Amino acid sequence: MADNLPSEFDVIVIGTGLPESIIAAACSRSGQRVLHVDSMCAVFGGIYCLRHSVQCLVVDKESGKCKAIIDQYGQRIISKHFLVEDSYLSENTCAHVQYRQISRAILITDRSVLKTDSDQQISILTVPAEEPGTFAVRVIELCSSTMTCMKGSYLVHLTCTSSKTAREDLEPVVQKLFTPYTETEIENEEIEKPRLLWGLYFNMRDSSDVNRNTYNDLPSNVYVCSGPDCALGNDNAVKQAEALFQQICPNEDFCPPPPNPEDIILDGDSLQPEASESSALPEASSETPKESSNLRNPEEPSK
Repeated sequence: MADNLPSEFDVIVIGTGLPESIIAAACSRSGQRVLHVDSMCAVFGGIYCLRHSVQCLVVDKESGKCKAIIDQYGQRIISKHFLVEDSYLSENTCAHVQYRQISRAILITDRSVLKTDSDQQISILTVPAEEPGTFAVRVIELCSSTMTCMKGSYLVHLTCTSSKTAREDLEPVVQKLFTPYTETEIENEEIEKPRLLWGLYFNMRDSSDVNRNTYNDLPSNVYVCSGPDCALGNDNAVKQAEALFQQICPNEDFCPPPPNPEDIILDGDSLQPEASESSALPEASSETPKESSNLRNPEEPSK
């Protein structure tokens, strides 16, 4: 990838979150030259890089704008716009940013919380807050048909806005819905609740509502994408992607729907009358086609 990577783009996207992926795909579809570490961008004509990291951004002192990045190979890649996921920014840039926190837990259980004859379903549950200052907990349970866990087990995600640590926020809900495995080792014991086989609690920062002005010395052509929020859907990521896309491509439609296949007119359709049965097929050209020029220069060393 380092040998034949172009040195100039219209948009460079750093990060593989949902907003970055949407913007990269939308910009590629609108005709922008996009470099992104994500395969979705390539579907619409962009270039994606695997095992490629960015060492630094190059900022012009006179204009204050970012004009290039330096990759791990020392190659300088020029662009007009740069989209960066929040976690890639330096500590100095984020020194005055006040982040909220999200409490999360990931569990593996032996049965579904939903009592039903089918063992293949996705369950979504909202547990209301019980005390002032706490928040409702969203529970999503995935079965093995979602390809997220082994057959006979279930993968459960619990998420809420943090008021304390993840364990303090979520463990009361876990104790209501599941039975710890250590308490159910007696054979032939009838168990009403699913058994908790494994669990992990952790906190992660929520950058979805961070104001751009709180970042220090951020160039005007560097756009920051947030990480995931604690909402159930992806509405915030789509809205953020659309807002940033309109700043980069103000005269373009954001992710327009594809045309109806029946409305697509291919070149040459219905332009020539149908050939008669006695008409001869055109003879193939005997000239040898010229070889296309190789876009890659083998003599140019990798930068």
